Amino acid sequence: MIESLLVANRGEIARRIIRTAKRLGIRVIAVHSEADADLPFVAEADEAVLIGPPNPALSYRNTEAILAAAKSTGAQAIHPGYGFLSENAEFARTVEASGLIWVGPDADAITAMGDKINARNLMAAAGVPVAPGTTDPAADLDAAVTAAAEIGYPVMVKAAAGGGGMGMGVAVDEAALRTEYDKVRAFAERMFGDGSVLIERYFPRVRHVEVQILGLADGRVVALGERECSVQRRNQKLVEESPSPAVSPELRSRLLAAAVRAGEAVGYRNAGTVECLLDAATGEFFFLEMNTRLQVEHPVTEYVYGIDLVEEQLRVASGLAPTFDPDALTPSGHAIEMRINAEDPKRFLPGPGVIRTWVEPTGEGVRVDSGYTEGNTVTPFYDSLLAKLIVSGATRDEALDRAKAAVAAFQIEGPKNNVPFFAELLTNDEFLSGAYDTGIVSRMR
Repeated sequence: MIESLLVANRGEIARRIIRTAKRLGIRVIAVHSEADADLPFVAEADEAVLIGPPNPALSYRNTEAILAAAKSTGAQAIHPGYGFLSENAEFARTVEASGLIWVGPDADAITAMGDKINARNLMAAAGVPVAPGTTDPAADLDAAVTAAAEIGYPVMVKAAAGGGGMGMGVAVDEAALRTEYDKVRAFAERMFGDGSVLIERYFPRVRHVEVQILGLADGRVVALGERECSVQRRNQKLVEESPSPAVSPELRSRLLAAAVRAGEAVGYRNAGTVECLLDAATGEFFFLEMNTRLQVEHPVTEYVYGIDLVEEQLRVASGLAPTFDPDALTPSGHAIEMRINAEDPKRFLPGPGVIRTWVEPTGEGVRVDSGYTEGNTVTPFYDSLLAKLIVSGATRDEALDRAKAAVAAFQIEGPKNNVPFFAELLTNDEFLSGAYDTGIVSRMR
């Protein structure tokens, strides 16, 4: 097993990784910006290194500073968490070239799945269903218009190098396409350094369902069930649950088999997620993208399968067998995760500030993965995620009951936060029925 680990991230995911690593007896090094010096993850690590000012480009995305911290502290491995450098193939290559262990898929897999067009083409060749769309980037606006006419409106205009729900727009006709194409292209160039754009069919009433995969040290790829991720605002997830209320045993079998084929197609190792769009009415699903990292919502899978995904990541990176029998995976119960963000619960606009009160819910089947505590300052420099509230139960109804109680008990004063939104969602008939889709939040507003 790895003996020392540098966590190249911050907030709740840094704390989450630190917790498992310390349980396994691994020495943990945290890196942090000046803005995060007082956050819990810094204090909980065995050692902490200041790597730069608040600007992520000068700290959490600063490859040289992170590698220098690893060298000065004698770290053996680097875990990137999610976001920042987690899906940066060049960083993964540099880490390994420096003689360190990269806790994640290899750089070739990150590269292969990082470009959405290349990923679509690879998946189609592997027999994974893909939505109608372009097989090459739309080189210019005329090419985009031609492609959309062939695919049929409405279409989704997407940044080929994008991710996390960013760099996307919907066009219902040619006039809208002309506007969205320029907007997405400019955003992609600014955010990802790559203005390539793809056009694919847009499905107005679908569900967003993903499959957790794990590429083992022996070369096998296993699927650890599916997660429902259809409660979203601005194409970014707010709630995830497992199993999906929309997935039958037969559909689950097809989904998981497709996800395993996706992983095998790129020789995948470590944790990853195959995201799909699902038409629950027809049972049709289409490959959306593959996230070559640990997902924010991994805890719901941990509850349902009774495993620690971070531990499994560390075991794969160490060349060790998993803690579970890959041939006897048996899910049990139901889990729901709610992303507690520092944002207005109505319009979902960021609301940083000093946390005056922070009281986390407790009880059977309740878990809180938090990045902050009372007295901390939520700054405007990073993602608005404060914590993840995860609940589990023997059934979906039991999990929902525990979710209602936990939301009512979660007290946060200071920054704006979306806890009231979850209180509203948990009384929404559409959500409670399980028969919801990606438009549920817009219908609530």
